[in-house]
Amino acid sequence: MQTLIRAVVHQNFNQSIRCFSTRKSPTVRRSYLYVPSSSDKLLEKSLTVKSDIIIYDLEDSVSPASTDKENARDRLYSFFQRKDIPQPERIAVRVNDINTPFFQQDIAHILQSSSVRTLILPKIHSAQDLHYVSRHIHQTYQKYPKEIPLRIIPSIESARALWNLGSIAGWKSEHGALNGGTVSGLLFAAEDYCADTSILRTRSRQELLYTRSQIAIAAKAFGLEAIDMVCIHYKDLEYLQDECEDGRRLGFSGKQAIHPTQIEIIQNTFVPTAEEILRAAKILHGMRAAHASQKGAIGLDGEMIDAPMIKQATKIIEIAKEAGLEVPQIDS
Repeated sequence: MQTLIRAVVHQNFNQSIRCFSTRKSPTVRRSYLYVPSSSDKLLEKSLTVKSDIIIYDLEDSVSPASTDKENARDRLYSFFQRKDIPQPERIAVRVNDINTPFFQQDIAHILQSSSVRTLILPKIHSAQDLHYVSRHIHQTYQKYPKEIPLRIIPSIESARALWNLGSIAGWKSEHGALNGGTVSGLLFAAEDYCADTSILRTRSRQELLYTRSQIAIAAKAFGLEAIDMVCIHYKDLEYLQDECEDGRRLGFSGKQAIHPTQIEIIQNTFVPTAEEILRAAKILHGMRAAHASQKGAIGLDGEMIDAPMIKQATKIIEIAKEAGLEVPQIDS
């Protein structure tokens, strides 16, 4: 066992303890910004925002009138034909609820575009709902084949969804990987959830602690992204900072945004701090030396460091590198 742990630590150490001051293309997904597809002006502005993911919305931000839904869908499809749109990896579309008359047309039209790599699915209550979505994706892809798998992110918005969380997180498509084969993340829609459960929202967020914890844990159990709720107090940046820190402590990997001013705080919070990175680097360096001396644990700043902390430290270094953050070189 000691030999195995030592080998793993040496491998992680060699991969992790380097100095990366910049990265050309960070791969972490921290901020998910909603952009209404009903507005040419806001679609144009989306070309300059720095959000990791941009969610072009066909659902709540568009009037429920049939003509408005159709116009928004056509507007977005035309927008995706432009050559200056964001990279496909940054593009997501929130389609309408599967129980609306708009869902099938959303899928049939939007997935014709090769730019759409992620679907946000509102009001998913069960794995059966995801099978329904997958069948319609499969029908569209038979006409417009794609070679890159589609990322599927269900939105948890109801008591029923929370009750079925495990089956939603572990869902697999009947039609293979290209048709949204598995779930890529879980997204929490707090306002819809509160409306469904009669929970009264407060600034303390205490009433949502259980739900948010369950979503974050389910996401980790299945290796998914955990995307925290929108901070509706979008002008209160101090409150946003507090809510982001709270979400990261619970295990969320990112957060939704409804205004560009929220992006920077979200991106800066859902990554390790400089202090956390330095400590992780020291742990990996110290454990390498300890294992070379046939020791299984060391002391660091008055705290015992052993195998579980190596795992945490390795993860911190991985996230820091993916985000383009500097990882210090530890020489002694």
